[in-house]
Amino acid sequence: MIFKETKLKGCFEIDPMVINDGRGYFLESYNEKKFQEGIDEKVYFVQDNQSFSTQGVLRGLHYQTGEHAQAKLVRVLHGEVLDVAVDIRPESPTYGQSVAVVLSDTNHKQFYIPRGFAHGFQVLSETAIFFYKCDNFYNKESEGGIKYNDLDLNIAWLPFEGEYIISEKDQFLPDFKNARKVW
Repeated sequence: MIFKETKLKGCFEIDPMVINDGRGYFLESYNEKKFQEGIDEKVYFVQDNQSFSTQGVLRGLHYQTGEHAQAKLVRVLHGEVLDVAVDIRPESPTYGQSVAVVLSDTNHKQFYIPRGFAHGFQVLSETAIFFYKCDNFYNKESEGGIKYNDLDLNIAWLPFEGEYIISEKDQFLPDFKNARKVW
């Protein structure tokens, strides 16, 4: 595995070593020891989540607050997405900045997003199966969110012919200035 830290401290793109042969391919998607050495931090995942979405779906920006904040290790099992992390740590020099990574079933990349970040993704392919590990259990009372198209964040979502498919809940998320604080 190759770990590349992004411009946002603590966020890593992870490229696996893929072994191809006449039968297909093999890759190690997670190895606790290599992962902790790669990000230079001890993270223990306690929950796995998976979603299925169609082209044009935009989910996010979501996060958990306080003691229920979550780090995530995300990847795509089928299809392609633009995955976005936004630094919402008030003390961070990159507060309010975002980074985007294309994750797909062909590039096999993973994206590690530490606690203190909002997260969302846009489905680029006809369908996508999105999988992620969390280091803390979901807690409904600790939900936070930011409207995906907040002008202050200015996230460069990829062009899409048609309207994004956004949940009713996500349509009414607050802007960045009025969002719930992560801690």
